[in-house]
Amino acid sequence: MAGRIRDSDVALVRDRSRIDEVVGDHVSLRRAGGGALKGLCPFHDEKSPSFNVRPTHGTYHCFGCGEGGDVIAFVMKVEHLGFVEAVERLADRAGIHLTYEGGGATVQRDRGTRSRLLEAHRAAAEFYAEQLASPDAMPAREFLAQRGFDENAARTFGCGFAPAGWDKLTKHLLGRGFELTELIKAQLAKEGRQGPIDRFHRRLLWPIRDLGGDVVGFGARRIFDDDQIQAKYLNTSESPIYKKSAVLFGLDLAKREIAKRRQAVVVEGYTDVMAMHLAGVPTAVASCGTAFGAEHMNVLRRLLIDDDLNGEVIFTFDGDAAGQKAALKAFEGEQQFSAQTYIAIAPDDMDPCELRQDKGDGAVRDLVARRTPLFEFAIRTQLQGYDLDSVDGRVEALKKMVPFVAQIKDRAKRDGYATKLAWWVGWDDESAVVRRVRETATGRAPAKGRPRPADPNQGALAVEVDGPARPDPRDPELLPQREALKAALQLPEMAGPGYDSLPDEVFTHPVYRALHRAIRDAGGVSGGLSGPSFVDAVSRRCDQQVARSVLTELSVEALQVRADEYRYVQSVLARLQQRLVGSQIVEIKSRLRRVSPVEEADEYRALFGDLIALEEYNKELRDQSVGGL
Repeated sequence: MAGRIRDSDVALVRDRSRIDEVVGDHVSLRRAGGGALKGLCPFHDEKSPSFNVRPTHGTYHCFGCGEGGDVIAFVMKVEHLGFVEAVERLADRAGIHLTYEGGGATVQRDRGTRSRLLEAHRAAAEFYAEQLASPDAMPAREFLAQRGFDENAARTFGCGFAPAGWDKLTKHLLGRGFELTELIKAQLAKEGRQGPIDRFHRRLLWPIRDLGGDVVGFGARRIFDDDQIQAKYLNTSESPIYKKSAVLFGLDLAKREIAKRRQAVVVEGYTDVMAMHLAGVPTAVASCGTAFGAEHMNVLRRLLIDDDLNGEVIFTFDGDAAGQKAALKAFEGEQQFSAQTYIAIAPDDMDPCELRQDKGDGAVRDLVARRTPLFEFAIRTQLQGYDLDSVDGRVEALKKMVPFVAQIKDRAKRDGYATKLAWWVGWDDESAVVRRVRETATGRAPAKGRPRPADPNQGALAVEVDGPARPDPRDPELLPQREALKAALQLPEMAGPGYDSLPDEVFTHPVYRALHRAIRDAGGVSGGLSGPSFVDAVSRRCDQQVARSVLTELSVEALQVRADEYRYVQSVLARLQQRLVGSQIVEIKSRLRRVSPVEEADEYRALFGDLIALEEYNKELRDQSVGGL
């Protein structure tokens, strides 16, 4: 078994893994000033970005939930990995060969770990792709060709074929060194009547990848009429690496364009995703074996950064009743995030793949361009069930739709759609409809003073605090201490011996004092460490969770520097020293008042000499601190 990863290799992995690129695989980031990037936190729900990344320092911190750390900590948290697996994953990404102390130079991953399951899926995807070229896969190739997908398209989306026979993939992977328990755990094999068998047989396959591009599962389409399993589509069952409510087919190919265009197009099937991309809509994705839900929305939100309402999520459904039902269901989840949401229904009950075959690429692009706001679509779809040419029909429609429109949480939108409802129904008194919608919405709201039900998510969002309260970052009295700590963590070469000479007493808040001691215990700013290695060393010397959280917060928070960084850092340190010297001056003056210049002349002269020296030093510090805080 492999031993402990060599410390120098961990440092190399951390150094060569750009945190903005690694985080960028999961979160869309944009510039936030001071060299920082920001986006929506992947660890809790939020509408405004509070997740900050400092590429130059290799650290991240969320000001909303308190999560923070270096690139290794991010991978551990977002991928639910242990430390060793996270380092191995980043090493694979960066092409770094790891050495294990006490275990030799060969990387030996533990059986059944996430890395092993991903390797098994990668090997399975390669096997299936090779099988697509076999004679037995001719019907699968014809299926793709009939839908307008050539060999290049199949290669782009990783299409494969599960061959006939019960255990061909299983034997292939066992021959590659995987164990049966791993294959069963990965949902690539299962126990049959006479031994282990493959999960998929005689089916066209699509690999399902996570945001990082790793294969985590497969979608399988029925090709042969004599297939014993009648279901048209089969998907990988849930496993340690595959959660269908959080993965989207095509997202690995679409994520960059989604972030760039601020648009995501949600379709219903694998071939629809292929058709969209090939027709010039590279932002298309699809859920895998389950309805599009809240977790899928959260994945897209982090790519869209939809806090400013400029992002678009476009649901593209079939034109049949099932598609319309799915569109109305989407209405329930739309208000969970602020991106503009639209519906696009293909004509003549066609899906996007059929539309491309029948009308061409331009028709697919036009379908997206002619999108309808989801609220409008949901309202008008339900109005189709009423006879709006009769008074009775209009009255019944309003009775049904007023409560429906009242569900809209945005008051401006609610009033706007109430006005449109009156117009679509043909009701002359628009103000009466708007008033009734407002009354209905208000009637459902909790009464003033009534306690709101507890939010079940608060437990997940709460930051563990096992020590003193967090310091208020806006406290002007604590600001010099905060800036000094930020300078020490982010610009240790500029803080230098001046910071290391600061006594504990200058940090009046217990959390800031604890961090100062941890910095000193880690070797100080003159100890030679910097960036994430320094932050990691300091973190290991923090006993309290609140201190570790504030540490990562300070490692990414921009300094309030106005011009020259070096002069600013020196002015901050001078301000802290000045406060300490000021307190010493007050103490000496107090003692002088208690000492008789006649009876205790020697002590008095000594104290007076100290006072003169301290006041001169205080003047120098005051001059240095000009232009600082």
